[in-house]
Amino acid sequence: MVDLTISIVSYRTPDLLRGCLSALASERGSLEMDVTVVDNASADGSVNLTRTEFPWVNVIANPRNAGFGAAHNQVLRQARGRYWLILNSDAAPAPGALGTLVAALDADPAVAVAGPRLRYPDGSVQPSRRRFPTLATLFLESTQIQRFSPDNRVLRAYYLQDQSDDEPQDVDWLVGACLCLRAEAVRQVGVFDERFFMYSEEIDLCRRLKAAGWRVRYVPEAEVLHVEGASSRADLAVRDQRFQASKLAYAAKWHGRGVALVLRLYLVVEYLLRGVEESLALVKGSRRPERRARLRVIGHGLRHALGL
Repeated sequence: MVDLTISIVSYRTPDLLRGCLSALASERGSLEMDVTVVDNASADGSVNLTRTEFPWVNVIANPRNAGFGAAHNQVLRQARGRYWLILNSDAAPAPGALGTLVAALDADPAVAVAGPRLRYPDGSVQPSRRRFPTLATLFLESTQIQRFSPDNRVLRAYYLQDQSDDEPQDVDWLVGACLCLRAEAVRQVGVFDERFFMYSEEIDLCRRLKAAGWRVRYVPEAEVLHVEGASSRADLAVRDQRFQASKLAYAAKWHGRGVALVLRLYLVVEYLLRGVEESLALVKGSRRPERRARLRVIGHGLRHALGL
């Protein structure tokens, strides 16, 4: 049986995709793997690049952007490996990292997810360990409250700042840039929930796994270079809208529709206040191109929060 089925979702990151696949190529001698790139209608040469430079990689060329979870599900539903690796196209495993993750799952049959230490391109550690979001977290993370009070007790707990990222440990969930999954466990609870187009899908999967009695393990001995947000930074308005849409979907699924409604109203108020702040700064002549760009993001988010 194949050791590892690897699924990579690609969206407008051809150069980073080349780096990702090159990193995998160097590991082919130590692990039996099958690799599939699912391209979400990048229209930038990524499909041809993969087929030409990495002929051992399977390619699925989607005619439209299916989203992160749905694209991975195209691979996972037909996966042959004992373990499944979810990998971003902007992530490059260090030598031996994949073998270390496989060994972690081999060593403990109760672990369903093993995730590496992520590093930014400058070598610094990229926070990837989390507790499940509480109600307070949903109203604080990536909001103006976090902007004005980034070091508050709720967010410190959410980001596991009370535990060293140098130590292997069980966690609630891990950032989905690189996750090694036990096939048996995921088959039990189901693949990614496709209501999450992008963001929060890994939180939901880990929550379902833990509810079924499985464990999620952070394995810092395995390291992966991750260029965070490479595929989404080109359109900040869309990224913001998708992040908040997934947060609302998560709130509705795990905390109830009433909480999701209150959260939606809260986001409307926040967008309005941010819009007023940026508009006043624009009138005063402060960094006008930046202010106009922010107002476009705010307007897009407000329309979505209002359901327009």
